[in-house]
Amino acid sequence: MLEIPSTISTANVGKTMPEWNEQEHVNRARNGDMDACDALVRHYQERIYATIYHMTSNHEDAADIAQDTFIKAFRKIQYFKGDSAFFTWLYRIAVNNTINFLRSKRRRVILSINQMDEEWDSGEEVLGLVSKDTPQSTVDRHELQKFLNGAMQKLSPNHRLVVTLHDVQGVPHEQIGEIMDCNTNTVRTRLHYARKQLQAHLSDYLKQ
Repeated sequence: MLEIPSTISTANVGKTMPEWNEQEHVNRARNGDMDACDALVRHYQERIYATIYHMTSNHEDAADIAQDTFIKAFRKIQYFKGDSAFFTWLYRIAVNNTINFLRSKRRRVILSINQMDEEWDSGEEVLGLVSKDTPQSTVDRHELQKFLNGAMQKLSPNHRLVVTLHDVQGVPHEQIGEIMDCNTNTVRTRLHYARKQLQAHLSDYLKQ
């Protein structure tokens, strides 16, 4: 029987790893090779953890969900058909776990105002708050960040997810489509709608 790695270790973070062969490790893991399972965890744990953390804004919750993600993945690895990259399949499990968690716990997602690039068309007022470095602007940025975090909670889970994946994690549209099981046009539409909703909330804030 395939045993599941009991912990997610950070001991190998920053170390130089040998050339990576994903398919080889997946095949070995399917056959119950624990070294291959450990290697898959080490290779992907940082990205999986980071994605979950940006959606939950809680380190302990992110660690628990990441752990559960790998447990589910190894239990179901026999069903991985290879139609997509293993990481995309693993990412999808992590995303589903996190969405279920957010729906049950209603945790907060943090989107930094510094991640609002030119695609947002946020206006000179917001750009001014981000670029200035004065005591007053620091207070203003703090208040704006709190308001933005609250606005994120008003988005649906799918719209919150697409903002998290693209604007926080930098995941390409095509891969987001694979993760969310939709085409890239749907990804772009959801991202556009989510940004417009957040911009509307920001406009209300700036009018105060």
